[in-house]
This record gives sequence, structure tokens and C-alpha cells, in this order.
Amino acid sequence: MKKFINFKSVVLSALLLSLHMVTYAQNNVIDEVVWVVGDEAILKSEVEEARMSALYERRKFDREPYCVIPEEIAVQKLFLHQAALDSIEVSEAEIIQRVDMYMNMYISDLGSREKMEEYFNKTSSQIRETLRENAREGLTVQKMQQKLVGEIKITPAEVRRYFSALPADSIPYIPTQVEVQIITQQPKVPLEETEDVKRRLREFTDRVNKGETTFSSLARMYSEDKGTALNGGEMPFVGRGQLDPAFANVAFNLQGTNKISKIVESEYGYHIIQLIEKRGDRIRVRHILLKPHVPEEALMQTNARLDSIADDIRNGKFSFEDAASVLSQDKDTRNNHGLMPNPETGTSKFQMQELPPEIAKVVDKMKVGEISEAFTMIPKTGKEECVIVKLKSRINGHKATIAEDYQNLKNIVLSKRQDQVLDKWIREKQKHTYVRINENWRNCTFKYPGWIKE
Repeated sequence: MKKFINFKSVVLSALLLSLHMVTYAQNNVIDEVVWVVGDEAILKSEVEEARMSALYERRKFDREPYCVIPEEIAVQKLFLHQAALDSIEVSEAEIIQRVDMYMNMYISDLGSREKMEEYFNKTSSQIRETLRENAREGLTVQKMQQKLVGEIKITPAEVRRYFSALPADSIPYIPTQVEVQIITQQPKVPLEETEDVKRRLREFTDRVNKGETTFSSLARMYSEDKGTALNGGEMPFVGRGQLDPAFANVAFNLQGTNKISKIVESEYGYHIIQLIEKRGDRIRVRHILLKPHVPEEALMQTNARLDSIADDIRNGKFSFEDAASVLSQDKDTRNNHGLMPNPETGTSKFQMQELPPEIAKVVDKMKVGEISEAFTMIPKTGKEECVIVKLKSRINGHKATIAEDYQNLKNIVLSKRQDQVLDKWIREKQKHTYVRINENWRNCTFKYPGWIKE
């Protein structure tokens, strides 16, 4: 499925804004409202930081950036406004997954967590918080767009017509794609480590109940959910389906505000939860997350076990597929012989940049059929796990054909249809939305001319 919003640009822009606004103020540039869309203002500073992000990414503009950028921000605000009307929600799990993905990407690109902090001149917690707020907004826009285009269907006949009508020099180039199988195992956490985490959480509960401190203060100091810790552990209103099932069962059964839950184990670690407010089938809570520390020895032992499994596979004792079905602890792949699904396309094929960075780095150097040595990665849960992978297939970059690339061509046709629907929706939404553009920012050729109402 197409990514309608360039999420990387969105989150990177937010980071660049926070880094450059000090310079912006020091240069005595006075911020101003350049557009108003509905009841939302677009500031000159927003446009400036988006322009800096575009320069960082070497983006090419087909029109004046000071015309293109505020219009793109305005379009996003149209979708966010509609998402609020339609009660579009994004789960905490989705946000955490995106934040973790980009944190891992930055660390991989820049070389280490320390280099990332130096580059952005922020702590990891501050970077994570910036990513978190923008992940929520970007994902909300994506969900709103998906709601608008979700019913579009493409037939094989439409794909064939599209492909047959293409001039030879316009046939799409398909980048290299790979299929990857995976076996994961969780390092064993010593019982004393788990008990220590539970003891600390019980102490937190006792201290709050005795009035020695507040839940929020403890969350800020100790919670390992960095996305909520800076806000005293507080989460926005969420529905049951947006939460880890174990977390939701306890949170929704809390009676009375400010009550603290028993200790809850989720796939992310151990929590205590404090109810803030219930509103129908939605709740607002704060929580403290602690994760048992995985000793280096446990990681080494688990990697050694996986290396032994890989050797047995290479020696023909059993297949990778059988090992994945029986031995892997990855719930998303073990019932599919370890084959990783690509959530963006609905297939098992990945371009390299779509894989988790740790896996892409290993797979890039592998031959088809080869099994990797064991390595450690941090998935969306934030808990270290040990992994071996097998490169099942590699399709080198090539000009598309119907026989080999039907799904890619179908996605291209689908994308064009989706763009048409969204384009029509934007133009219609403009007619019913209050828009005011600063006189100095009106002399533009806009993609959507309806912004200026005479």
C-alpha cells in the first residue's frame, strides 16, 4: 500500500525545527502567521524548517519552495481536521513502532546513539519525544487518507491495459527486492532481574500511596517508555483495541481516578498504571514501564544457540522452515515458515530500505539460500532479541514485466487511482474551509488553485 505522506520528511522536519529555531531567533527574524487554514495557523518558522529539511534531503522543487511548502502543510491540516471529525485514532503501539524505527534508522545512519545525540544536539529522550508527536500526526493523516481510498479495487484487465499503453521508455524500473526468513529467540532474563523490576514497581506504588511523591514524578525519572516519560507517563485518550491486551485488561478495570494497578506484564515489559479519566469506551491513564535488563552473557548464550541451530540447518539435519515453525519466538512469522511479511505492500518482498536496519545490513551481503550468523536486534517492543535470517530470494533491479511484476504494476495503477480520489477530495474540501493567506505569500502558482477565494 502506498505511503501517502512522506513520514521521514515529517519527522526529520520536526527535529530540524527544534534544532534551528534558536538560530532563527538569534538572527532577529520575527515569526509570523503566513497562512490560516480553518482555525489552524501556519507560521513562517514552520515553512523555514520544512525548507531546511528539504535542503538536507536534496529535494528538488518544480515551483518556488515558499509556495510549495506552505501548500503542503495546508493540505496536511485539511486531512488532520477531517480525521478529528471522523474520530480517526492512532494506537500507542503504532506510534512506538514508528518512533523505534526512526530512532534505529538515525543510529544506524549516524553510527551510534552518541553520534545521533551530538548531531541533533539533543538527548535520546528529547529526540524520541519530538518523533513521537510527529509520528502521531503523520500516522493520523495516513489513516485518514486510507479511509478515503480504502474501497478502491483494481482488476487484472486494468493493469494489463495500463502496461500495454506504456511507451518502452516509460516502463517502470523495479528496484532490487528480497524475501527474508527469520528465526528469533528471546534471551533468558534471570529470575532475580525480573523480581528486582517488580520490587521497584511495588516500591513506586508504596511511595505514591504514602504521599511521599507523585506517580508523574516517578514516571519522569524512571519510566522506560521514553515517549510518555517526559509527560509524567501520561497517555492520550485511547480505546481498548489500541493497547496491548494485557495492559488494556487491567487499565479498563481500574476503579476510581488516581488508583494504581497491580503490576502488569506486556510484550514491552512490566507496568504499573494509574487511571486519570474514563470517558465512555475510552480511557486516559499514566503508566511506568520497566524492562528487565538482559545480561550480556544471556545474549551471548542465545546467539550461540542460534548459531548451533544454523549449523544444523546447513548440515541438513532439518530445514530452516521447520526450525522457524518450531523454534522461532517471532509470532508474526513462525506460522509462515519464518517468511517476513511486508506490511506496506501486503507481500513478502522488500526493498532494502523497507527492512529493519539491522536485518538489511546483514542481508545486503548474503547470497540466496545463505543463512546468517546470529545477531542482536531491537524490534518494536524495545526488548533485545537474537536473530538468524535466511535470504530466500533476490530479484535484481530490472524493467517491469507483467509476468514477474504484476503486483508492482497493480500497485502503480492503484496509486494513480488513489491520487485521483485524494486530489478530488482536497479540491472539494477547499471549497468549505476558511483559508487566509498573507498578502506577501499569495503570489504563487498553487497545485490547488482553490486556496484563494475571490
